[in-house]
Amino acid sequence: MPYAAICYRVKPGNEDRIAEIFAGFQRMSTPQAPAGNGDEGARLLGTAVFVQDDVVVRFVHYEGDFSAVGRHVGAQRGVHLVEEALAPYLAEPRDTKSEKGFARYFAAATMRCVSQLSAADHPNAGTPR
Repeated sequence: MPYAAICYRVKPGNEDRIAEIFAGFQRMSTPQAPAGNGDEGARLLGTAVFVQDDVVVRFVHYEGDFSAVGRHVGAQRGVHLVEEALAPYLAEPRDTKSEKGFARYFAAATMRCVSQLSAADHPNAGTPR
C-alpha cells in the first residue's frame, strides 16, 4: 500500500484559484496503469491534493510500479487540462504537454519518502482489544 507525494511551487495568493482548478478535475479513464518497458504496471488507488501558500502537494496511493503510474497519468486528457489551467500560477514553468514530458516532471517532483506506516504493519494488528 505505498504512497507517493508530488510537490511543486505556485505563485502565492492563488490558493482559491488552484482549488477551483482541481475541483473540476476530470477523472482518469481507468485506475489501471499498464505495464511498459518491462515494468509490472500499477493500479491507482486514490489521490488527494493539498495547497497552502505557495506549495501544492499531490498524494498518490497506488499498487505496483510508480513509474507506470506517471506514464499513465501523463496520458490522461484531464491531467493535461489541469496542467494548462495551472500554468499561469506556477512559480516555475514545466514541460508537461507530452506524455514523456509529464512523466519526467512527475518523477522529478516526487518527494523523498521518509516513512510509511499502516495499521496492517502495527505490532498489535489483529489483536483484539
